[in-house]
Amino acid sequence: MAQKSYDERIAEINKRQEQLKAQEKAIKKRQSEEERKKRTRRLIELGGIVEAVLNRATTDDDKIRFMNFLKKQESNGNFFSKAMNDTAIKEEK
Repeated sequence: MAQKSYDERIAEINKRQEQLKAQEKAIKKRQSEEERKKRTRRLIELGGIVEAVLNRATTDDDKIRFMNFLKKQESNGNFFSKAMNDTAIKEEK
């Protein structure tokens, strides 16, 4: 059995590198899709919580009012951030 030439060995290594890069790209794509789905789910759940508290469906105007309300809470003393902090949740229990 003849040994492979340097050029053949280099070609095999290059081919393997291309395969690994393709696998890496596919894995990163799946990871990105999974993260996007998780984010979408979180956003939908948050919207559901807001509607449950309001006891009605939200409108486009509600989005603006809600954003302004949260910004005001933050400018008045980071009240929203503090309320969302893990330590605040532990204190309520």
